[in-house]
Amino acid sequence: MSQVNAIKLADRFIGSLIVLLLYPLKLVLPRYKGELKNILVIQLWGIGETILTLPAIKAIREKYPKARISILATKRSEPVYQGIDFIHDIIVIETNVSGILKFMLGRFRKFDIAVDMEEYLNISTLIAFFVGRSRIGFGRQLRSILLDKAVPYNDKQHVVDTHMDVVRLIGAEIKVDELVRLHYGKEDESYVDNLLKGEGIHRDLLVGFGMGVAESAKSRMWPLHYYAALGDVLHEKYGAKMVIVGSPPEVKDGEAIRNGMKHPEAAYNFAGKTSVKQLFCLIDKCSIFVGNDSGPMHIAAAQGVKTVGLFGPNFPVRWGPYGKGNKSIYRGDLCHEKCRIHVHKGIIPECHYGPGNNRCMKAITIEEVAQAVDKLKT
Repeated sequence: MSQVNAIKLADRFIGSLIVLLLYPLKLVLPRYKGELKNILVIQLWGIGETILTLPAIKAIREKYPKARISILATKRSEPVYQGIDFIHDIIVIETNVSGILKFMLGRFRKFDIAVDMEEYLNISTLIAFFVGRSRIGFGRQLRSILLDKAVPYNDKQHVVDTHMDVVRLIGAEIKVDELVRLHYGKEDESYVDNLLKGEGIHRDLLVGFGMGVAESAKSRMWPLHYYAALGDVLHEKYGAKMVIVGSPPEVKDGEAIRNGMKHPEAAYNFAGKTSVKQLFCLIDKCSIFVGNDSGPMHIAAAQGVKTVGLFGPNFPVRWGPYGKGNKSIYRGDLCHEKCRIHVHKGIIPECHYGPGNNRCMKAITIEEVAQAVDKLKT
């Protein structure tokens, strides 16, 4: 069993028991009903989902311009919140028992309200219960008995709108048609510029390839040789250069794409060569981005890069690249029901047909992705 699965299992069973034990305490603790001056937003998941919380946090800022907004995040998601002008503090929590207890006990009822953006984890609501004098989040789950106000999770809309449903509970709402741009510094840009110049890349048409996914649900990956074939098509048709991005463990996958191309000189494997902030900048330099259902796809959408998202077991209605003109290609109709991803229920399975048999992603053709890129280019 992976560490991630072990954590989820412990959260489900031990966390549920703790929720039940704490419920009588909720009934006697006074609920805060004053002006909101000190607000905590809790988001403990991956980079992609973290990006999708930013419009809702911006709505809180506009509703409560004098309040201090703090974010509780993990080390992985911290860079998303850094440099965002409507966020005051970023508190990074260690995702182990001692780190969580230290935070909860050290800041007992220190916040006027805790806004729990997590969809299903008990631990986020337990944290909210200890540190917030009032609490809001998603309802219709056992953990929601510790919340003061809750809203059902609407899985028929985009996650951006679902997060907005939560903050409406405190009167916060803004019109959203694009994501919040992610911040990076001058040093990050200088590093990326040197990286590109070192490869002789100047004012070329750059197409980013987000060929990887996070550690769970590897069945979300479009085959590497499809990316290679797409790179050749885009180079031959437009003279495009391909910028392959990814984490250090994905370096070999990036090389597999290059080595599978007829024109490997048109592709550059930058997997493992950037920090998260530098990745924001590198993707920002792209003209178009093609990516699996994962963090880099959402980074591209946030930076205003025209984006094509590729979907099989997950649903673009919830997780597609947010923003006008971006496109999603979906073949989930070929999935077995047991393959389908429902993040809000903690259901993130691998392919029912076995590793490497993700027929849904394989059904997305090179031609239709090339056509989507063509429409975004014009």
